Amino acid sequence: MAEDVRVAELRGAVAGLMDQAKTDLAQLVSFQSVADPRQYPIEECDMAAQWVADAFVAAGLTTVGLHETPDGTKAVVASRPAPDGAPTVLLYCHYDVQPPMDEAAWRTPPWELTERDGRWYGRGSADCKGNIVMHLTALRALGPDLPLGVTVVAEGSEEQSTGGLERFVEANPELLRADAIVVGDCGNFAAGVPTLTQTLRGGVNVVVTIETLASPLHSGMFGGPAPDALAALIRLLASLRDERGNTTIDGLSNDQVWPGVQYPSEQFHADARVLRDVELIGDGTVADMLWARPALTVLGIDAPPVVGSAAAIPATARARLNLRIPPGTDPEDAYQALLAHLEANTPWRARLTVELEGTAAPFRSSTGGPARAAMEAALAASYGRPATTQGQGGSIPLCNVFATTYPDAEIMLMGVEEPKSLIHAPNESVDPKEIEHMALAEAIFLATYAG
Repeated sequence: MAEDVRVAELRGAVAGLMDQAKTDLAQLVSFQSVADPRQYPIEECDMAAQWVADAFVAAGLTTVGLHETPDGTKAVVASRPAPDGAPTVLLYCHYDVQPPMDEAAWRTPPWELTERDGRWYGRGSADCKGNIVMHLTALRALGPDLPLGVTVVAEGSEEQSTGGLERFVEANPELLRADAIVVGDCGNFAAGVPTLTQTLRGGVNVVVTIETLASPLHSGMFGGPAPDALAALIRLLASLRDERGNTTIDGLSNDQVWPGVQYPSEQFHADARVLRDVELIGDGTVADMLWARPALTVLGIDAPPVVGSAAAIPATARARLNLRIPPGTDPEDAYQALLAHLEANTPWRARLTVELEGTAAPFRSSTGGPARAAMEAALAASYGRPATTQGQGGSIPLCNVFATTYPDAEIMLMGVEEPKSLIHAPNESVDPKEIEHMALAEAIFLATYAG
């Protein structure tokens, strides 16, 4: 009965903090913290890092530092030591964001938090500044009397995949050592459905260049026998999927089955905003295609733009490819399979160059430990329904570093994101009820995990 009273107290405290949460998120969204100085001033990331550090000190953590990581960005580390015999929980988040992409496609200003139809819009509102606010709100609701140790780490370059925090953790393992790790960079299967993410796909990123001519040539004088680099690239890219849309890379299995919760195709069609009458692709279920099988995406192509193009045969064309791989697939093996496939399927003996940008291993979290049990109970208490599990198509390389560096720690993935958040896309948003419920769940967890 006492626990029920405590939950009620925390529920009221979190609800009373939601105006502050909106103010916090508005400030965070205003920082154009894209960790790429080619696109945005690095000072924007510096200001975001300092704001995060100050906010967690104000929320009750007693030690804070801005640590430069090997990729040149700053990691915020704030902590409060555990009482004797109590466990320590590490709360992860990141303050850097994806660029807004096509700003003309936004219905609201991307760097200004805007309420619209009950949701809060802005770049980073869900991924991952909304999760920073989740952590802040949970700590504020608990107040100064924490029954355990808490460390917060806020990364500054997660979206750029430059590995700064990964290498920092490996070099400074004691700084972030914890008994349980809450990775606040995921989300729920749907709004109102408390969800722990069980698996993450890994990834392989490459840039492919096709060269066929010393320079572009007049398409009337030379078109026909002269090899077209863009046409060669198109044929090569087409070999990576079959007519049903299955990823078909020689040597890489594409028939795995997802054994857990299923994702109704009608719901996915709506969540992904697939245009009416356009079919979903692949022979498996949505869950199979999302969480159990490899998926190849062409992220970008360098070729002559339509406006300003000439009647000339392209001499060079490039594409950036992203291969997502499920748990059980080694990223180096996946890269070698992709490389061999590209070499074997390049037409007309065109000159092929493949530049490896990076790889990330898949991840599977453990179950059955005391932290996991406490978090499942906390999510159920917050939402009024049992927690479920899902896979996630995205990659978080840091999870594998955490697992290797802290093999005894329980790692749990959760957060305020859900399909309607449209993370990484124009018009990113967060449902404020998700911030409220997830902050309450985290507060209950921190209040009860120590026993």
